[in-house]
Amino acid sequence: MSWKLWLKSNKTKKINLGFYGEVNAGKTTLANKIGMDWASQEVGEVSEIPHETREIQKLEKVKFVAEGTNLDLTLIDMPGVATSVNPKDFIKFGLSPNEALQRAKEATRGIVEAIKYLENVDVALVVVDATKHPFDQVNFTIIGNLEAQNKPFIIVPNKVDLPDSDAGLVKEAFSDYHVSPISALQGEGIYDLYNMIASLARKVR
Repeated sequence: MSWKLWLKSNKTKKINLGFYGEVNAGKTTLANKIGMDWASQEVGEVSEIPHETREIQKLEKVKFVAEGTNLDLTLIDMPGVATSVNPKDFIKFGLSPNEALQRAKEATRGIVEAIKYLENVDVALVVVDATKHPFDQVNFTIIGNLEAQNKPFIIVPNKVDLPDSDAGLVKEAFSDYHVSPISALQGEGIYDLYNMIASLARKVR
């Protein structure tokens, strides 16, 4: 191999990695896991209250290496996508009616921004809660938008450490796509996901 080809093959590629999925699927937990593994930094806060992430959050200059591929990642944690946002869902967590209404407004705005931001994403991770039925309108809406823009993506069944999870069902539901089951909280399956991210990123021009 000539020195020019060697330099080209080892050049660090900049990739915008977007995290998409329904509410509380574990997008931020996964983004934080990747951020801590490769940059010793978290991307955002995690909460049981739905729509904790209501604005796009970023962590830049994450130096990532897998399968001999060097990447300069920008982790982009998107607000959770939902078909509707009901303020009553927040009141049960102790928020006042005014706080719940404000959170609902911010969450709705965040959903729109997440879909709009797709054009800036190079590779997407579609995080799916493996404890729930995968045939969900949100999942197919996200995938449809990704396919419409020809964006490479990985279906990531999360929470496989929980006893009621069924990653096999998610794989069956999305058998035509790249699927990489994980537990973002426990780190199970994370290195297989890293290898898949590197594989898709190599194809990005």
